[in-house]
Amino acid sequence: MRKWLPLVAICLGAFILLVDVTIVNVALPRMADDLDASFSSLQWVMDIYALALASLLMFTGSLADLFGHRRLYAAGLTVFALASLGCALAPNAAVLVASRGVQGIGGAAMFATSAALVSATYQGRDRGTAFGVWGAVNGAAAAAGPVLGGLLTQGFGWQAIFLVNLPIAVAAVYLTLKVLPAGSRGAGRLDLPGAAVFTLAAAALTYALIRGGEHGWGDTGTVTAFVIAGAAAVAFVPVELLAPHPMLDLALLRRPSFAGLLGGALLLQGAAFGGLVFVSLWLQNVLRLGPIRGGLALMPMALTSFVVALLVGRFTHRAAPRIPIGVGLLGIAAGSALLYAGVSAGSGQYALVAGLAVAGVGVGLSTPVLVSAAVAAVPPQRAGMASAAVNTARQLGMTLGIAVFGALFSSRLRHVVSGGGSIRAAYASGLDRVFLVSTIGALLGALVVLALVRHAQPSVTGAPVPSPASPSRDPEPATPAAN
Repeated sequence: MRKWLPLVAICLGAFILLVDVTIVNVALPRMADDLDASFSSLQWVMDIYALALASLLMFTGSLADLFGHRRLYAAGLTVFALASLGCALAPNAAVLVASRGVQGIGGAAMFATSAALVSATYQGRDRGTAFGVWGAVNGAAAAAGPVLGGLLTQGFGWQAIFLVNLPIAVAAVYLTLKVLPAGSRGAGRLDLPGAAVFTLAAAALTYALIRGGEHGWGDTGTVTAFVIAGAAAVAFVPVELLAPHPMLDLALLRRPSFAGLLGGALLLQGAAFGGLVFVSLWLQNVLRLGPIRGGLALMPMALTSFVVALLVGRFTHRAAPRIPIGVGLLGIAAGSALLYAGVSAGSGQYALVAGLAVAGVGVGLSTPVLVSAAVAAVPPQRAGMASAAVNTARQLGMTLGIAVFGALFSSRLRHVVSGGGSIRAAYASGLDRVFLVSTIGALLGALVVLALVRHAQPSVTGAPVPSPASPSRDPEPATPAAN
């Protein structure tokens, strides 16, 4: 039994960092009341955390290679715990948003090292089991966030959703230092320009989408933010091409399987989870459900995703990766379509059950395979970089999903209310638009994966998965079966 204690330490960290992506969903109305927060501030409470994760995953992976995986994982847990305390004590929305950003920094350090720690700790069949459990935790954590958030918010106040992280983080740090292998420090350099340009592009695009939904797409601030995002995205290409130790080797994007997995990961996360915050607002502001009932209304997704990932996760690694990922995205599309067809102005909470359950099956099928499939699609010396890139795409999908859906949702609310419609009709119209775009996004992701991802089979029992490193441009061996 002792051999699984390292996995417990890793899964504890993975759970709190991923559950915090969505745990604030059902607490947002209480936060808005207590902190007098605007709708855009509420979006930033969600988005700044996922944005920090997306922006810093590859960079913190390079730090892990320089200073050691266990050391950076423990440091990330500590930063995450302290930032969680800052969130709980926040006197206003600005401090809360800033603390959530610091949470994301700690979460990035944890997320960037967890797969490498699993791979370095276990061998053979145990590694397959460990990755199956770790994948199940990853797949279920974000879906379980609203349920846990509802229970904690109604029982103890919204501050409890952050305070609960403290004892879990302390236990994880203790186990990490006690049972995880120390590892060794590596060599190399940090790609500071690449990290800065990528962060600027992602942050400016997110800001532009949120501001556009609130102030209009022709607003000077919105247009300026889009221009900055575009310029930074363009600049990222030469910065990475000229870097001796690039954060992302752009040559990997010429591999169809790898490019398809990145696109699928981005669309999967946005379609499955980006709209949940607005469903939570509908449950509490329109249906007048408390946080507990509002969180429980979202439980079908949490249950089915966890059960499917746990039962099927080990077996899906044996199949061509495009099958579970592509079918999973089709399941998310089907669930979103059921929500689009089932939710109307006269609907109650039970209109969500079928759609969320089906979408959860899709999440459980696809999520555990993403990282190992990306690792199998690139040369071995780029494995850590591939792992970081696909997780970055997931968190960026969540960030942009919230921003896009927020713009659509608020636009429909204003349009219906200004036309004399009821608040109930306005929320239903906004959710219809969210579910429709989710369906289209998941279908597009499925098509991308099924068309581009080839039949290379990921192996969780082969070579260890390094952290998201930034290796130098050494000649790469030919890997005809991996692209």
